[in-house]
Amino acid sequence: MVKQIQTVSVVGAGLMGHGVALTFAKMGFGVIVTDPAEGALQSLHRRVEDSMVSMGTDRDLIEIALRNISFDNDLATAVRNTDLVIEAGPENLEIKRKIFADVEAAVSDDCILASNTSVLPITQIMAELTNKERALGTHWWNPPHLIPLVEVIKTQWSDNDVVEQVIELLASLGKQPVRVDKDIPGFVGNRLQHALWREAISLVENRICSAEAVDTVVKASFGRRLGVLGPLENADLVGTDLTLDIHETVLSDLDSRGEPSPYLRFLVETGKLGMKTGEGFKKWKDDEPDQLRDRVAQHLMAQNTIENN
Repeated sequence: MVKQIQTVSVVGAGLMGHGVALTFAKMGFGVIVTDPAEGALQSLHRRVEDSMVSMGTDRDLIEIALRNISFDNDLATAVRNTDLVIEAGPENLEIKRKIFADVEAAVSDDCILASNTSVLPITQIMAELTNKERALGTHWWNPPHLIPLVEVIKTQWSDNDVVEQVIELLASLGKQPVRVDKDIPGFVGNRLQHALWREAISLVENRICSAEAVDTVVKASFGRRLGVLGPLENADLVGTDLTLDIHETVLSDLDSRGEPSPYLRFLVETGKLGMKTGEGFKKWKDDEPDQLRDRVAQHLMAQNTIENN
């Protein structure tokens, strides 16, 4: 079943899809992108070029990447002769199931199928496929052309050789693939991230401190070392005995609700949806969201430069 991957089809031309396509194309892979929204396809090359320019990419490499990316709004045509399909559609289970039903009907028997969902269990997405052995998850992080990590999620059906081939492929792109052997909601990264978010929201909800204070504490303390010191490395560094002593004191007092915060629900119900409405946990001026996105992008590019030197 395993064969050399030469062509890749990306289903979805949005923020995630364009970054995934960019990553493969700049490494010489032929990439076909499909999306039902014609506007997303027509703007694809411009967005890829803009992203590569912002990364400081050499003009010749940009031209190579653009030549390697084509698009087709007909899904069956876009995936018919490909070796790997990466779905980057909406975070909706039924939509993803429909996409993969249509994809499976059009691809060859040895084409690998991967979903880029960030939280939906891959098992649920792929449950109705005929050939489940060639299906798995590849969770790229946003923005996919700047964040190194890709979680590769194995389901109970996934062929181990297929999983290892995808891991090797991603490593050849310069990514840092991590194998996830059990398919659970949120996989690894989002479970860790949202455990932190749950406590952060609880601190604000219970008026321990402001939202600004929470973010300052993270950014100005342990957040600064997370790039080089993971939580379990840190636990070993300070000692598992001290870690146990700390947990004996603090864990019982952490938020452990099995449902979202009422304060978070209140924000959503009152239309305070964050940057897109001008207010969420904080109030945002018109130019602040773009300034923050630029700072994040510049930080990620600087980190990649440091790691590659």
